[in-house]
Amino acid sequence: MLNIFKKNQNQKKSQPVDEVLESERYYQEGVSKLNDLIAPAAIKINSRNIRVGETLVQTIFVIAYPRFLHSNWFSPIINIDMPIDISMFIHPVDTYDILKTLKKNATRVESQIHIEQQKGMINDPALETAVQDIDELRSNLQQGTEKFFRFGLYITVYGENEKDLNEATHSIEAILEAQLVYVKPAIFKSEQGFNSTLPLANDELDIGTSMNSSPLSTTFPFVSSTLSTNKGILYGINRHNNSLVIFDRFEMENANMVVFAKSGAGKSYTVKLEILRSLMLGTNVVIIDPENEYKHLCETVGGTFIKISLNSKNHLNPFDLPKIKDDEDPEDVLRNNIASLLGLLHSMLGNITPEEDSILDRAVRETYAIRDITAQTDFNSISREAYPTMSDLYQVLQSMEGGEDLSIRLEKYTEGVFAGFLNNTTNVKIDNQMVVFNIRDMGEELRPIAMYIVMQFIWNEMRTNLKRRLVLVDEAWVMMKYDDAASFMFGIAKRCRKYYTGLTTITQDVGDFLSSRYGKAIVTNSSIQLLLKQSTAAIDMVSETFYLTDQERFLLLESNIGEGIFFAGTKHVAIKVVASYSEDQIITTDPAQLMKIDQAKKEFSEE
Repeated sequence: MLNIFKKNQNQKKSQPVDEVLESERYYQEGVSKLNDLIAPAAIKINSRNIRVGETLVQTIFVIAYPRFLHSNWFSPIINIDMPIDISMFIHPVDTYDILKTLKKNATRVESQIHIEQQKGMINDPALETAVQDIDELRSNLQQGTEKFFRFGLYITVYGENEKDLNEATHSIEAILEAQLVYVKPAIFKSEQGFNSTLPLANDELDIGTSMNSSPLSTTFPFVSSTLSTNKGILYGINRHNNSLVIFDRFEMENANMVVFAKSGAGKSYTVKLEILRSLMLGTNVVIIDPENEYKHLCETVGGTFIKISLNSKNHLNPFDLPKIKDDEDPEDVLRNNIASLLGLLHSMLGNITPEEDSILDRAVRETYAIRDITAQTDFNSISREAYPTMSDLYQVLQSMEGGEDLSIRLEKYTEGVFAGFLNNTTNVKIDNQMVVFNIRDMGEELRPIAMYIVMQFIWNEMRTNLKRRLVLVDEAWVMMKYDDAASFMFGIAKRCRKYYTGLTTITQDVGDFLSSRYGKAIVTNSSIQLLLKQSTAAIDMVSETFYLTDQERFLLLESNIGEGIFFAGTKHVAIKVVASYSEDQIITTDPAQLMKIDQAKKEFSEE
């Protein structure tokens, strides 16, 4: 009876132990099953590659670099459109050890040069370059401006079969060898190569190249800049990584933009594409068109096309004043408009002496006064017909002491061949979403004056009606040739942000634009800059203004139509402008294509 009791007691003690062991067995089975789910079905290690499940893997490593590595050289590999893994292992080397090695190498190279000189042989450029490089590196290491490293760069490529794997590997090799960077496959070390590119920080290949800080810094991997936001319009494709360049100008500190390109580089095409896409977002657009390039786009979207010429029925009166708001001082508004008028008169009358400028100032004020327009007048209640015209100013100058010469020079704008241009009451409205002012038929002498008057009219409209608006000045270099006109446009560039407006200046004559003292100021007051293909004559000035690297200079010289560099704030990317077929039919500037479109319209109307 006692033995049976003891046996039962032992059984009770062993039951918890058995339960723990059973639970451990189930747990181990669970872990094993989880590993089975994660792990591939099989791994086969070959001499050149590894088969991981259904995927083939091959690792290559860099064995040689050129004498000079430019920044961003590794970007094409980082942004390549194929599955790859990249590992970089940087092992510091003690400066004392490397200095001893460099001293030995310098002695050996100089000895070789001395031996060849004694034999009367011609100097070997390779040896002389080696001496210079060793001396420079020793100096930098001793001063502490450079460090030395052993750098290993491994790339693992994936493919579904050997053909795909070889094609992907050859593509990478071709990109690197074009930059004189040479690679080799990890033959008989395929497993170590694969393990070295896993995110385990294990350098099992242990194959490196000696490299100092400067060239090593060029391999910094995070060089692919993206420029895409959650809202805005599509400007193009990032040429580095094929991402979309989507941007909203009005999210920047200002919405201004400058576009520089040589003739035929696609600047008008690019800007019209921006206009078309901005219209779809409800943005109002006003354009000064000197070459009739925007007529087809304007007609297609149902915009207002205003032709400004000597015989046109459309008139703009530079004496018009904007409607003022409650927080504005009427005296300041009047003074600003008088200052703009004086700038216009300087362009119209040519060289103005300080005495003549004072006479013009008094004459303009008296011209307003004879129509009972002063700082105390309610500008909002004045009709357009009540404002004075150039004829009124002409009469005031005739009756003013010292104004006779000025009145004679002004006469051609009041009674001469230019009388119909700006000596009438304003009869133009810009209440459409898109408005184009066409000044193609204005002569070379009148074109900057016409652009000035249109800009002044647009400025008054901006101040009167607050809207999300883009103002485009094509061939802006025409205004930049005249100091007063350039100053007026710079003033608009600085102030238009307050009126929810972005100014776009477009030019192909970079020299005339940037040589003006207001040219660079307008560039710096533009949050967005677009540089398309440049001419060799202008590239130096563009490089100096935008601080371009040698590679970016080369990119702009060799770009195709619609390709260039897009700057937005502190970021910039290489861009390619792309349009759909429907957009292309609307915005094209190709004369042959436009003729086909016009012919198709005629055939359709006849039917």
